[in-house]
Amino acid sequence: MLYLASRSPRRNELLTRLGVPFRALDLEVPEVRGAAESAEAYVRRVALDKALAGLARVADDPQAVVLGSDTEVVLGDRVYGKPVDAADAAAMLASLAGRTHQVITAVALAAAGRHALEVVTSEVSFAPMSAAQIAAYVATGEPMGKAGAYAIQGGAERHIRHLSGSYSGVMGLPLQQTATLLAAFGAVAADDSMDKGE
Repeated sequence: MLYLASRSPRRNELLTRLGVPFRALDLEVPEVRGAAESAEAYVRRVALDKALAGLARVADDPQAVVLGSDTEVVLGDRVYGKPVDAADAAAMLASLAGRTHQVITAVALAAAGRHALEVVTSEVSFAPMSAAQIAAYVATGEPMGKAGAYAIQGGAERHIRHLSGSYSGVMGLPLQQTATLLAAFGAVAADDSMDKGE
């Protein structure tokens, strides 16, 4: 059985698109970056921590495969987490506006005696945004709970002038790489279920 070690509705929605049955696990895994930890090392560690914590939760299922993922927005040496409030969200967006940043997403799969991990880095360029545009977007509430204070699939999309990489990866789960990992772990490929019209 496949399990998703995430409370993210976006990851839940994205994984559903692959046509593989799964159950979501409600886990609380600490997400604290070490002082000397690079952004990529941090994302890799958190994704694997989630997968391994999920595997421990479903230890009674010998066939369990658990997917953990983490996404961070990175500009220079700064890793943008989730905003703590509206002012923090506005400040994040102001610093991203008119610039190109990276979105790093790691996907980890864990099963008994085995794990694998893939990292996908995308580049996202925001057009310049006025203070009024930023305030209007923050007022929708959408930036809250999202790394970098934006959702590419939502209202922020109108401000993004260029994306290089994985659109679904920026959302939180790079589907092509995830499908490849799942196939390596013996999960049913999406193609099989699509052929059946599911």
